[in-house]
Amino acid sequence: MAFLLKPFLLTTIFCLALLKPTNGQNCGCSADQCCSRYGYCGTGNDYCGTGCQAGPCYASPPTNDVSVADIVTQAFFDGIIGQADASCAGKGFYSRDAFLSALGSYQEFGRVGTEDDSKREIAAFFAHVTHETGHFCYIEEIDGPSKDYCDEKNTQYPCVAGKGYYGRGPIQLSWNFNYGPAGESIGFDGLGSPETVANDVIVSFRTALWYWMMNVHSHIVSGEGFGATIRAINGALECDGKNPETVNARVGYYKDYCQQFGVDPGQNLTC
Repeated sequence: MAFLLKPFLLTTIFCLALLKPTNGQNCGCSADQCCSRYGYCGTGNDYCGTGCQAGPCYASPPTNDVSVADIVTQAFFDGIIGQADASCAGKGFYSRDAFLSALGSYQEFGRVGTEDDSKREIAAFFAHVTHETGHFCYIEEIDGPSKDYCDEKNTQYPCVAGKGYYGRGPIQLSWNFNYGPAGESIGFDGLGSPETVANDVIVSFRTALWYWMMNVHSHIVSGEGFGATIRAINGALECDGKNPETVNARVGYYKDYCQQFGVDPGQNLTC
């Protein structure tokens, strides 16, 4: 059974449409070119930077010795999900163990830069997840099948008849152009079985981490500040004075988690 998304969840789902990739080609690049995250050949940061699939991709920064599990303790996780109502579907779905299992596929998450940098990234991730899911209450969007989340112009990831690409999981993955590449990367049929994100908790967390690493990670680890992560997730609908209430809510969670981790939240908190 789907659960109603609050307004801030609906706006994020809409905003994810603004982050869709253009239709790509099948990579068969020459040796001196990179295959970009969207399947195009070329050089420079857009091709060889974040999400580069093959070729002379820019080297990832070395990871540090931070243990994400030592920061995301059971007490920390329970402090979030414990605020969800007992009737929430997420109470019997999301777990710290599932998050840590999903984390194994993303070794750079929370492990780039200094220990404080790591803590800030982890705080940022959970701040957005808390906001998107209502403290891990929501798994999927109510009346999702009645919503049109199919971009028919995207021929690289065509919609499958009878399938709905509405919001699911910790970051409420939505639209065929996100389900398709997420499924390819993680190893499930994102287009043919999008419901897997709401049925398999490890896949659910992996989609959130996939989305984070593809679209948000580089902004926080480069020192742009928490505000840049808001812009990367929902900037078109929240930033530049469009919805200061939701921006402030995200910032509030972030500052709270930074305090719990004993780290300064840094500068540029809003967008």
